[in-house]
Amino acid sequence: MIPWEVLAESTAPDGQAMTLSRRGHEYLIRVGGWDLMSSRDDVSARALASIGCAALGPRHGRPLRVLVGGLGMGYSVAAALEAVPADAEVEVAELVPAVIEWNRGPLASLAGAPLADPRARVLEGDVAEIIAAAEPGRWDAILLDVDNGPDPLAHDQNSALYGVGGLRAAHRALRPGGVHAVWSYSREGSFSRALERAGFEAKVHPVANHGRDRGRTHAIWVGRRRDGAGKQAKRGPVKGRERGPGRR
Repeated sequence: MIPWEVLAESTAPDGQAMTLSRRGHEYLIRVGGWDLMSSRDDVSARALASIGCAALGPRHGRPLRVLVGGLGMGYSVAAALEAVPADAEVEVAELVPAVIEWNRGPLASLAGAPLADPRARVLEGDVAEIIAAAEPGRWDAILLDVDNGPDPLAHDQNSALYGVGGLRAAHRALRPGGVHAVWSYSREGSFSRALERAGFEAKVHPVANHGRDRGRTHAIWVGRRRDGAGKQAKRGPVKGRERGPGRR
């Protein structure tokens, strides 16, 4: 078997060692010795953007603006750029500077160098804080790929993104009719009810994985911002941290 070659090393926000490795055509990000993301796990990452953007309504003559939360290996950003028109803007929030650097270096070709697209803009920082600080109606879509999704979480501090405060902040940051799409390791739990309480119409899409997690069905939750629900979805405190390099 071909051995893994370590291409780069860094430190994760929690202080653990983070590495980028390659074996043949596969790339792998590890944190603390645990596999977090493989280049083979691209199907559901792309589905987050394609399903989320497909749920958007008419633009009414204004350019689309999309936020991707979590850069990963660039697949969600690439799929978002493929799904939006030439005058759109796709912003991507990433907490870990090394992940941004790797996506502009050894990982760039995996997803077709999406960060080189003039429509893409990187926001280095915590996606929860970026959403909470945004002006009302900034984005048409928020595509969130952080941790394992709503349930189960690998890091408890990410729970704020999927709780009442985080969902209300997302609701406020979306334009009327906007979409909040969330990647999840499974479709278990009551996230649909949480979206509905925050002022969204909720739907879940199962997505079969064909990479290292072959055989498991992931899920994309799509919440469409209900018109007229903004008064109910008040801004709440959000203190979650983005798990930038991966999910698991």
